[in-house]
Amino acid sequence: MTQYGFLGLGIMGSAMAANLVKAGLEVTVWNRSPDKCAPLTALGAKQGKNPREVAAACEITFAMLADPAAAREVFFGPDGVQKGIGGGRGYVDMSTVDPGTAATIAKAVSAAGGRYLEAPVSGTKKPAEDGTLIILAAGNTGLYEEAAPALDLMGKMRPFLGEVGQGARMKLVVNMILGGMLTAFCEGMALGQKGGLDGSKILEILDAGAMACPMFRGKGALLLKGEFPTSFPLKHMQKDLRLALALGDELAQPLPSTAATNETFKRARAEGHGDEDVAAIFRVIR
Repeated sequence: MTQYGFLGLGIMGSAMAANLVKAGLEVTVWNRSPDKCAPLTALGAKQGKNPREVAAACEITFAMLADPAAAREVFFGPDGVQKGIGGGRGYVDMSTVDPGTAATIAKAVSAAGGRYLEAPVSGTKKPAEDGTLIILAAGNTGLYEEAAPALDLMGKMRPFLGEVGQGARMKLVVNMILGGMLTAFCEGMALGQKGGLDGSKILEILDAGAMACPMFRGKGALLLKGEFPTSFPLKHMQKDLRLALALGDELAQPLPSTAATNETFKRARAEGHGDEDVAAIFRVIR
């Protein structure tokens, strides 16, 4: 049986790894805070000592890390993946990073004798739990096919986008649009309610027309309650907006509305809402 590794057990990673374990796969998990491994080991996973050990013991190792800095540290660190990934073993990084970070890690994986696939995901906590993420894959085609059974336990769709970097670019485009839509939605809800409109009526009307979408439906309920349990941390959205803007600079593509959206998210982080759900942007807009 194929041995799988999973590095990073945050909100997303813990749910994704759990789906692999529950399906009966042999999974070894690791997290910087070891206590987060406990729910997975209770399900039947093994616990690895460090990323190097996990990568050396598993044919395919997945990673789901917070940002480019974390992705680099877990790979290049003293006991990082780089030291254990040889022998043709596979490394599938599902973190949201910039294309440059993806390319750097891909080159290092190849130099160490391993194979690399980037596979950032579109979706938040509930899709991660349900195994209905959209997985944006690019890189080694052989590894893509070998990882397919595990990927299909984590996602409902896994388009292959070509060379390394294209998965990162697609994820930044998706989250850039999501951030802009959410900001406009919160502004509309704030304006309408300050004008005396019933918030539930605004949601009902939006849901009946061309702007109906699952995000407005789900986040709208949070806005009306004024409670923002974390499904996708606001600080991670701001990170993705920052990376999208950097990509825009690199490609000489103006992104004025994204720049404005990013400033709103920066303000929300500065006011202490970074660990709340992305919908908490409403707190600073209203």
